[in-house]
Amino acid sequence: MKKKGLERLIAIAALSAMVASNVAGCTGSGSSERENTSAVEDNVTEEQDGLLEDIDSADDKGDNSESEILEDEQIESSSGGELEASADQEEVSDDQEQASNEPEEAAEPDTSWKETAPKAGVTVEPVKNLSEEFALGMDASSVLVEENSGVKYYDFDGNEADPFKTMAEAGINYIRLRVWNDPYDENGNGYGGGNNDLPTTIELGKRATEYGMKVCIDFHYSDFWADPKRQHEPKAWAGMNIDSKCDALYEYTVDSLTQILDAGIDVGMVQIGNEINNGMAGVSMIPYVTRLLEAGSKGVRETSEKYGKDIKIIVHYANIDNFANLESKVNNLEKAELDYDILGMSYYPFWDSDLEKMGEIIKTFKEKYDKEFIIAETSYCYTSEDGDGAGNSVNGTDDIVDGYPATVQGQTNMVRDVINMANEAGATGVFYWEGTWIPVGPADADNSAIWEEFGSGWASSYAGDYDPEDAGLYYGGCSWDNQAFFDFDGKPLESLNVYKYIRSGALAELSIDAIPDTEIELAVGAEPVLPDEIDVIYNDKTANSKAKVTWDEADVAKIDTSKENMIDVNGTLEDGQEVTCHVKVLADNYVLNPSFEDSDRSMWKITANGGNPTDYQEKDDDAHTGDFALHFWSESKMDFTLEQEITDLEPGTYKLMAFAQGGDMSPSSELTLFAKTAEEEKTEGFMVTSWADWQNPTIPEIEVTDGTVTIGVHMVCNPKSWGTVDDFTLIKVD
Repeated sequence: MKKKGLERLIAIAALSAMVASNVAGCTGSGSSERENTSAVEDNVTEEQDGLLEDIDSADDKGDNSESEILEDEQIESSSGGELEASADQEEVSDDQEQASNEPEEAAEPDTSWKETAPKAGVTVEPVKNLSEEFALGMDASSVLVEENSGVKYYDFDGNEADPFKTMAEAGINYIRLRVWNDPYDENGNGYGGGNNDLPTTIELGKRATEYGMKVCIDFHYSDFWADPKRQHEPKAWAGMNIDSKCDALYEYTVDSLTQILDAGIDVGMVQIGNEINNGMAGVSMIPYVTRLLEAGSKGVRETSEKYGKDIKIIVHYANIDNFANLESKVNNLEKAELDYDILGMSYYPFWDSDLEKMGEIIKTFKEKYDKEFIIAETSYCYTSEDGDGAGNSVNGTDDIVDGYPATVQGQTNMVRDVINMANEAGATGVFYWEGTWIPVGPADADNSAIWEEFGSGWASSYAGDYDPEDAGLYYGGCSWDNQAFFDFDGKPLESLNVYKYIRSGALAELSIDAIPDTEIELAVGAEPVLPDEIDVIYNDKTANSKAKVTWDEADVAKIDTSKENMIDVNGTLEDGQEVTCHVKVLADNYVLNPSFEDSDRSMWKITANGGNPTDYQEKDDDAHTGDFALHFWSESKMDFTLEQEITDLEPGTYKLMAFAQGGDMSPSSELTLFAKTAEEEKTEGFMVTSWADWQNPTIPEIEVTDGTVTIGVHMVCNPKSWGTVDDFTLIKVD
């Protein structure tokens, strides 16, 4: 998995490693887990169209290795960008623009469906004009290893049942299954993550077909996870030049699909590659990736014609927000006249943009390219609990989407709203990622032996040689269990029925679903004022409202605004429910433009030994707060300093903090926060681990006597490491 890799997962696993002998993680590179795949993407080859002719010429000379082409061509990196109009799109007139900026009155929600909606355990607002052919899909690749690990699944009546039957009865009409070439070491030990070899896929596909669901085959063309960060070539293809690799990929596609169809599996779609933003099968050059796609497409077309099947071909990317990058890649497919039917993209609402922007991107691609569009992966959490002690990729607390709490109803609403927006934008399907991946043992138990033997964790230690940078370090359990459609005991959640009621709608008895904690920030010396009302989220969104709250007077009296601190204030609603307000008192920050949001950044000085690997990047996914952060990446070793001189300070003791995140950093890299005064220099070393795992290096005591201090970071990093630095804070503590 996934936006986006396994980096978020790896960060969790790395922390767990300090406590346990095995480390957690579980994600599928199917979901790319937002390892800064966007950072990687923004620094890989984008426009290589001109290489097609060069490669044809090189091939004529028998000179077709990727490394040889790389020696001949200087590749420039692309910075990506926000959704932009293509050059050939018409400009909007001033009158149109003015009209579009005028505020529109909010339309009253249509509630007429409630009159006939059936009663249910969750409320589901119907999606209008949803075709019966719309793919309501579920990736269920982990079911077999889960069952082998002792997991039992149940139906809504509490009876042990085949989860494929339960999903079919709940309205799922498509099952997605990943395929890895050879997910085993030389001794036959599985790499984990489902051990999704061809026999596993066939067994699961037959069960899906038995219950009337169509199947989407997801070829990763790798022996393990494939996503925007990693696209390891299968072991059997190592050392092949591009011609031989294309032949091998074609033959593998034909042979695998033939076996799948011979087993009677009702295949309706085939993915030729998984989240191929930065390459496929060990190849990163776009012209070569295109040749591999052509080989895969040819294999699917020929096999489907042989069997008289109408099988649609999907090309799948992650990081839907990075529109410019994706548009460039799809343009390359058009120029190469690649034969495919569906453009698939991953969309994770807690990592990607909001629903409206997702819809805009779908519409833009559909208008420009004559292809169908699907959301190939999405998900959302129903709880903040950790089911197996391996940590969760999404905590369900401070990393969820506003208005969508980590509850069964919150999960229901998000899935419904993703389907609704995708349908409105013209998509023909939405696939949920790994809704059956649940714990194989309790959170307080050591489940590592089960994960190792049956492959039910995200990775086993046996994958270390094949994927040394991630699986080799951070193998372990599943971080996706709080986003499944079955609870930790295998019982289906009411949210699974969102598919059954997606057209008719359904009504649950009205109740409060969640009361988000309130947060306020106060400046040092300010008068504490707490809100009189707070937001209340109901299981029917149209009933969402504010409720009066009475704050505990003793807690309020403890608020100290004389210095920087935090305190929780408890309160009570009129109906007796308890709530909490997190009060944060913030001291004056003496750093100018501390998070780089202002366009005037002249107060910051950047020096570099060699080329400057930094830029002020506008991408909220990679910023700690706001939209901007200092971004760094380079093909070669980096050695740079970012600093700011601060003057006119009162004598006293100060504290310096900053935030940084990133990845692919070697242990030899040196990342240092520093503060230099006339008397001394104080430093604090730190290390970034993965995307969105924000480190917060701090120098707690800096003595300033002459009113001046120079603060900043000095970074010496290995080639192709990446990251961002943001939110510097210098406050007076004494």
